[in-house]
Amino acid sequence: MAWRGQLTKNLRELRFLFCQSSPASSSARSFVENNYKELKTLNPKLPILIRECRGTEPQLWVRYAIGAQVLSKGNFGVEKGIRLEGLSEEQIFKALKEFAKL
Repeated sequence: MAWRGQLTKNLRELRFLFCQSSPASSSARSFVENNYKELKTLNPKLPILIRECRGTEPQLWVRYAIGAQVLSKGNFGVEKGIRLEGLSEEQIFKALKEFAKL
């Protein structure tokens, strides 16, 4: 899974949103607990944001730069997201891999 170390090639930010206690967010919480350290070690300059809030639906959001442009003031790139409710950790990895290809 060499792609894990290549996330910064296309992505400018990873953002996980989930509830700290709801069963619907359990796989998202597990994914972050089990994979954050490795993803951050392999991509030290990539911001990986964790947003926990009671009642929040589990989601994964990524931010891309627009083409080859570097993000600058007022240019925040393009965001895409996916709801993670009902997905396993393996399916979350698959979704992240697909986002990284764009």
